[in-house]
Amino acid sequence: MAVDVRWATTEDAEALATVLCEMATHYRQAPLDHGRAAASARQWLGDESPAYPHFALAFAGGEVAGLASVAIAHPGIDLERLMFLKDLFVRESARNRGVGEALVSFLAGHCLDKGIGRIDLTSEDWNEGALRFYARLGAERHGQKIFLRLSGEALRTAAKI
Repeated sequence: MAVDVRWATTEDAEALATVLCEMATHYRQAPLDHGRAAASARQWLGDESPAYPHFALAFAGGEVAGLASVAIAHPGIDLERLMFLKDLFVRESARNRGVGEALVSFLAGHCLDKGIGRIDLTSEDWNEGALRFYARLGAERHGQKIFLRLSGEALRTAAKI
């Protein structure tokens, strides 16, 4: 199956919303309202800088098949930019058809073209399929860092410091 991957634009808001709704269910979240998801997608895509797009979409057979949500971080102590892969999601109907590989290949090619030295990512510990997928690609578990989060009340408290 041929898979086409491209950076999402505002015209892709409905396609992005379709994947976000399916992704919420997969990740055991409350179902998303498609209209609300599409409105959010239009806003996010409209706010993005062309230099640092945040969503790559994969299409197969004319249908949206998956997404990658990324952020580019500027240099740290090693003076090398990195891409953080927040989410990689392939719709159930498109799994095991090369969509995930096409998305990662697209991102890796972008990194090489733009002088971005690495892709960092996380995965839920229960998502054995994702862990196997990343291992097949050669991703190493990087035990030097601990994933932390400020959200909810902690985020509000930090804002008041």
